[in-house]
Amino acid sequence: MSPDRSQTAYAASAADLAVRALDALRGIGGTAMVAEHVERAEDPKAALAAIRVVGADTFAPYLLADAVFHPQDAAAVTQSFALFPPPVSTPDPPPAGAAEPWLVAWRDWAMAALLARLAEAEPDGVRAPRPTGAPVLTDPDHSQVSDAPAGQGSDSHAAHGDGLPTPDSGAPDDSGPRDTDWQRWSVRMGQLSPLALPGLDGPVHSAARAAPLALARGATRAVLRRDFPTAARITRWLALLGAEGVALPLDPVPLLAHLRLHGGGPRLALDVAIARRLLGLETV
Repeated sequence: MSPDRSQTAYAASAADLAVRALDALRGIGGTAMVAEHVERAEDPKAALAAIRVVGADTFAPYLLADAVFHPQDAAAVTQSFALFPPPVSTPDPPPAGAAEPWLVAWRDWAMAALLARLAEAEPDGVRAPRPTGAPVLTDPDHSQVSDAPAGQGSDSHAAHGDGLPTPDSGAPDDSGPRDTDWQRWSVRMGQLSPLALPGLDGPVHSAARAAPLALARGATRAVLRRDFPTAARITRWLALLGAEGVALPLDPVPLLAHLRLHGGGPRLALDVAIARRLLGLETV
């Protein structure tokens, strides 16, 4: 299989797994959802890769709905780690290291941590230590608001920088102001949205709790730019904060209703459904 065909197969399989997770979140489908995804796949390797792509969100039906985590699901996730193992050493955070490997390490950690929780023991061969280090989010007055790992996003500025600049260090973007730190930070936090699930906690979550206004501004900006996938990912953090009782500067419920109207594929639908479940809304 050519690299292009392989990537297409991986993307298609990831979309299929997202649909299965969404159905399970809605109470549709049978048991052992993850194992069934692998067993019925025409390309088992692509199916196992999809588990790593969807990541911790694979576990959303078990954390937020009535789906029961099956031992066969644990075996399938463990097999995906065996076939696509995380790096032996934890990548350095930006700017010392490249952003993407570090972000993948955070997502791998989230998946391994939830697997250990649901399986009530860490399966052999699953190793994904929690990364360290954090870029800094500063407010317009240059005082430190929080520090946390950040993720690559679809925002053009976020996609090319390794670290997060302070407001004065980046070039002006097309919206005018030089204070763009919250923009880049919120988009990158969106790329870590699989961590916005119950049962996980760490510096990423602490950063979200310390900067709900930056997340609200980022979600609003993404909607205005019609970047609905990014808006949904950032809004998940707002939903998690709301579930924890954090005061929010923006009501995420109408925002999620707006995002549902624009489609965007199974991944966006899964993000919206998870956010709605976090907020305790019955209909996802």
